[in-house]
Amino acid sequence: MATHQFRVSEAAEILGVSDDTVRRWAESGRLTMIKGESGRQMIDGAELAAVATSVATSAGQDAASSIPSKSSARNRMRGIVTRVTKDTVMAQVELQAGPFRLVSLMSREAVDELGLEVGAIAIASVKATMVVVDLPEPGGR
Repeated sequence: MATHQFRVSEAAEILGVSDDTVRRWAESGRLTMIKGESGRQMIDGAELAAVATSVATSAGQDAASSIPSKSSARNRMRGIVTRVTKDTVMAQVELQAGPFRLVSLMSREAVDELGLEVGAIAIASVKATMVVVDLPEPGGR
C-alpha cells in the first residue's frame, strides 16, 4: 500500500488555510512533519485526512476552477480521501472537500484501479438531474 505525502503548500490548499497555519499546527503538534524522499518537510496523507475531517467548517471551498480537466459535470470538488470501506464487490469512499463530506458507492474494482486509499487526493464529480436547494435556519450561516 503506497503512502501519500504532501508538501506544506499542498496541505494548506487541501485544508483551506495558509502555509503559515500548517506550519504553526506542526509546531504545536496538531500535524506531524516528516522528512520526504527529497529531503523536504512533508505531511502524511492519512494524518492530513484526519485533520481535514476535524477542521471542516462552514467556510466554503470552490476548487472546481483549479481542476485541470474537462467534464460536463459542473459540481466538481477536489478533496482528500478520509475513509475507504471495501467488501468483495462494492466499496464506499468518503472524501472531505473543504467543509463538505462526500460519500461515493462504487465497485471495489474501481477503487483498486484508481488506487483510492486514505490520504489520496481525488476529485468528486456530481451530476444529478435533481438538486434540492434549502435555506438555512434564521440566524444560521
